[in-house]
Amino acid sequence: MVNETVDHLKALHTSAIDARNGYQEALKDAAGKGMAPVFHDMVTLHDDNAAELARELVKANELPDDAGSFMTTVHKTNMDVRSLFNGLDESVLPGLIDGGKRNVSKYDQALKSSDVPASVVALLERQRHGLAQKIMHMQALAATRERVS
Repeated sequence: MVNETVDHLKALHTSAIDARNGYQEALKDAAGKGMAPVFHDMVTLHDDNAAELARELVKANELPDDAGSFMTTVHKTNMDVRSLFNGLDESVLPGLIDGGKRNVSKYDQALKSSDVPASVVALLERQRHGLAQKIMHMQALAATRERVS
């Protein structure tokens, strides 16, 4: 696997870890109420994606870093503050949707690389699709909230 592909896999892996950690914090703060089912689904999605990306990195003789980045701290702090002041209700959806879209764009960048092996392309396309589906679900929830308000 070429260095550019490995770099994309590392970046996607780190983003998945960071997002998972933020959603875990939100799930903890939600205490089973409000958006907890969405947070749980997103923890599962990002955890599964991170595990699959880690396996690809190992195949490329790279050691995956499961610690995430500084963004883990940012995501956790953001969820803690929102929970403290507003609760973690549907009002968090626009930020979650924006974050998800940023992650989708990282998949798009990785998929533009010309030297990505077909098996990795299939993985990235599947993960991108799964994330896009979750974003559409959150957009539908946000639209419902707007109609009700």
